[in-house]
Amino acid sequence: MQPLPAPPRLDPERTALFLDIDGTLAELQPRPSDVGPDVRRTELLRRVGQRLDGRLAVLSGRSLAEVDHILDFAVRPVAAVHGLVRRESDGVVAAVEGGASLDAARRELRAFAADRPGVLFEDKGVSLGLHYRLAPEAGPDCEILARRLAARHQLQLQPGSMVLELRIAGPDKGEALRRFLQTPQFQGRQPIMVGDDLTDESAFAAAAAAGGYGVLVGAARPTHAAFGLPSVGDVLDWLAQT
Repeated sequence: MQPLPAPPRLDPERTALFLDIDGTLAELQPRPSDVGPDVRRTELLRRVGQRLDGRLAVLSGRSLAEVDHILDFAVRPVAAVHGLVRRESDGVVAAVEGGASLDAARRELRAFAADRPGVLFEDKGVSLGLHYRLAPEAGPDCEILARRLAARHQLQLQPGSMVLELRIAGPDKGEALRRFLQTPQFQGRQPIMVGDDLTDESAFAAAAAAGGYGVLVGAARPTHAAFGLPSVGDVLDWLAQT
């Protein structure tokens, strides 16, 4: 498959920028907890945010606390847990509440991971994940369990890069992007979404529908994105041109 063309240089006056974290701003790591703050990235995001007059938001599968830790509070507008938690530019946080169905799945996923070396269970309150990057051979069993629990408990299954997540119904990254665009700070600007994973596709599509575009990070694949960048390092270099 042919690589996507590189994105044009950002225009600070007309851009509303949306960024994923893992695989986009930070290299993927065997354990989610292995990703931490980086001085260069933090300073770069603060500078880009200033250049865009605050029209910079992060759309991530991470929890809000993890986003703030990794980015050292460099970005205020955040859609965390794939859009289930959203913090506006003024700091107001809105979150979808969990339920009994997620509690039941939580017990089974935790027990499953405890019996399989290398499989990591992650609890984000409104989303539960099984990471198998350290045990790729466990991927098929993880998927079988996740699909069974999703059907039994009426949960949404969200596959990612070597991770399977069960989440309650609610906004995805695409809806989070659309909601940010309705706020005065982001309204009327061209949305650009940068991400690497299948979970970013809804935001790529939402950006395109609103007159903007998506930027896919990593190897070429079928995508709603119009442009591409090969690696995290290329993303940071592209942002540094702003």
